[in-house]
Amino acid sequence: MKTRTLYRGLSSALLGLSLSCSAISQAEEPIKVGIMLPFSGVYAALGDAGRNGLKMALAEHASDLHGREIEYIEVDTEARPERAPEIATSLMSQQQADFIVGPVHSGVAMGMLKVLRNKKPIVIIPNAGANAATGPWCAGNVFRTSFSAWQPSYPMGQVALDRGYKRVVTMSWNYGFGKESLEAFEESFTAGGGEVVKQIMVPFPKTEFQSYITDIASMKPDAVFVFFAGGGAVKFVKDYDALGLRGKIPLLGSGFLTEGTLAAQGEAAEGILTGLHYADEISNDANRNFRTAYETRFGKPADLYAVQGYDTGLLIAQAVQQLKGDISDRDALIKVMEQSTIKSPRGDFHFSKAHNPVQNIYLREVQDGENRVIDIAAAGLEDPARGCKL
Repeated sequence: MKTRTLYRGLSSALLGLSLSCSAISQAEEPIKVGIMLPFSGVYAALGDAGRNGLKMALAEHASDLHGREIEYIEVDTEARPERAPEIATSLMSQQQADFIVGPVHSGVAMGMLKVLRNKKPIVIIPNAGANAATGPWCAGNVFRTSFSAWQPSYPMGQVALDRGYKRVVTMSWNYGFGKESLEAFEESFTAGGGEVVKQIMVPFPKTEFQSYITDIASMKPDAVFVFFAGGGAVKFVKDYDALGLRGKIPLLGSGFLTEGTLAAQGEAAEGILTGLHYADEISNDANRNFRTAYETRFGKPADLYAVQGYDTGLLIAQAVQQLKGDISDRDALIKVMEQSTIKSPRGDFHFSKAHNPVQNIYLREVQDGENRVIDIAAAGLEDPARGCKL
């Protein structure tokens, strides 16, 4: 009995020494963060903002990392889906990244997840909104700090109904995210008795909208709901105004219609209503402090993409802090991430069972060239995660 007790005691001591040495060894190793974002091409600015936000958060919380350094491995996806599997494989197998952050483009996300779902690295998506990532393709090691395509658009159906709009035309580019955005709007709008009198799908990346807008004018709907972003959003809003519909047929959209586009849209954007999980002038201390620090650090204003990158950094830092620097137990790491509440500039959010943010969607109106928050379109909105088996 004594021998066995001594043996157990000796084993415990050796195990404790082994674990201690392991912890010391791990503390000497950097935490590897692979970054799969676009740094060239049409989405380069979005990738740069996301990277800036990520690094800023981890720099601010360096003292919470229990002595662990961060090693960044940056790869330009060029927003090319065909490159995603190769890059993801390299970051996982050759670089042995602990976290892989990316991408912006939903097509790249699907290619990335083909390789990384249910594998060792923790994947954090700081932008790509494809519903499938936290729907049918959900996985224990995949988190999203941005949004699903469903989230910004679904509440806008009820917004339209509340304003008395019963007959609405919807319009988007004919690709996955656009289709998902229109479907989300239609889901809530028709459930409340509204009618989509016509859905217009424009070949991507076509920006010749005049004939479609003329068609809309002839139908005289109560309102129009659209998904466009970037240069396409600028062109659509200007054409809508030039053809005389602004002020006659109200224009609503997923928030990307007026996100980062207002300076180019000018007066034509006034009065547009959009739904999004962020607005520059959200009135909380976290947002004010973040925007001040970001502009000081990078010499330019923060935007939605910087916020999402920042929140990704907060999520990593918080998990490392709670595990006292030891992230070797993958299941424990996933568990603490699942239980995290992020004190974000957008407002606090936590994660659904599918690992998508449960967050506010703000109703924004363009007033004097700014997206002003006029209400919360949906508080604590959880994506339905249809098809997720977690």
